[in-house]
Amino acid sequence: METFEPKSFVEDSIAKIKQQISEEKALVAVSGGVDSTTCAVLTHKAIGNNLVCVILDDAFMREGEPEYVAEMLSKPPFNVPMKIVDVKERFLQAMKGLMDAEEKRKMFRETFYQVLGETAKKEGCNILVQGTIKADIMETVSGVKTQHNVLEQVGINPMRRFGFKVVEPLATLYKEQVRMVARYLGLSEEFSERQPFPGPGLSVRVVGEIRADKLETLKKASTIAERELAQYKPGQYFAVIIDNEEVSQQSKVVHIQEVVARLLNVPSRNVWLTIFKDKATGVEGGKRRYGEIVGVKVQTTNGRVHQTVLQNLVSLQTRIITENPSVARVFYAIRDVTEKRPFVIGVRSVQTKNFLTAGVSDIPWTTLQKIAEEIAERCPNVSTVYYDVTPKPPATIEME
Repeated sequence: METFEPKSFVEDSIAKIKQQISEEKALVAVSGGVDSTTCAVLTHKAIGNNLVCVILDDAFMREGEPEYVAEMLSKPPFNVPMKIVDVKERFLQAMKGLMDAEEKRKMFRETFYQVLGETAKKEGCNILVQGTIKADIMETVSGVKTQHNVLEQVGINPMRRFGFKVVEPLATLYKEQVRMVARYLGLSEEFSERQPFPGPGLSVRVVGEIRADKLETLKKASTIAERELAQYKPGQYFAVIIDNEEVSQQSKVVHIQEVVARLLNVPSRNVWLTIFKDKATGVEGGKRRYGEIVGVKVQTTNGRVHQTVLQNLVSLQTRIITENPSVARVFYAIRDVTEKRPFVIGVRSVQTKNFLTAGVSDIPWTTLQKIAEEIAERCPNVSTVYYDVTPKPPATIEME
């Protein structure tokens, strides 16, 4: 396999970008993730002030993120001028009432590019530069999930539909190669090693319908989970939120309870199971599928959460999903309250090199408990905090 040289890539890309854009003005949207940030800095090196950089504050970024990213990139050594475009209400209205993950992704894509088309026209730009990478294209074309930034590769003509042509300097790179380019360009570790943040942002971490109270709860939980998990340097780590509504499948519940009790060597009366009404995205044979989310809660005889090693939990999810193919994800409870509240939170942390496969991170129970306790304190509408113990496959990294 040929060794990737970031220096050569940057030099070739700058020449190619200059050729593609020439003297025209171009627009780039930055989310703060490593792909879009690297893309913006690389393109700014190539065409300087002919690049207009915007951050779409679409309601789905983390707490305080638009302002933070704008401030960091506007300062030396990059001096990339940033504009924040407030489109929160527009996105929330567009996504209102949608439940299906693919419908939400496609509506986000449509709204995202409509807004960018209008912004490009206002700024006098006919070109959109974006940080699409190889994995985005592969997952969309193969049918795993619709990445919002993949257009021409699936037959969408951006000039006809939105009024601009697209330039994608990073489309041949995998995530680790993008990080190498980011380091070479002098991006701080905070950006070059930053965990990926999906283009549709927190909208893909709100399972089912997106509502203001649900989104606000997720933002609080995300801040806590990401702060505590960062020290372990996972490939990706975040929180997700689900409506605390279950479906009644008594025979399946009893069967899975018995599987859990047998594998963890606990009495079945100490095992509680929830099959949630909303579904999550999984992968089977390289294709996307929707499946059930199963929440497992196991208590010790003195009423505490039964703690076991990660290997046991991963083996448990393998057995559950193998015997119940309609299940896409298994959550294991870290903390639970007795009364029912509107939401549950899932904590996700995975190790991955190429983002096409991923293993569950082995996070100490003390850290998981700390995260769960603080979420319970800051988010009084959350019943249970779970750890997602499902690798990719059979789950995707993101929930939707």
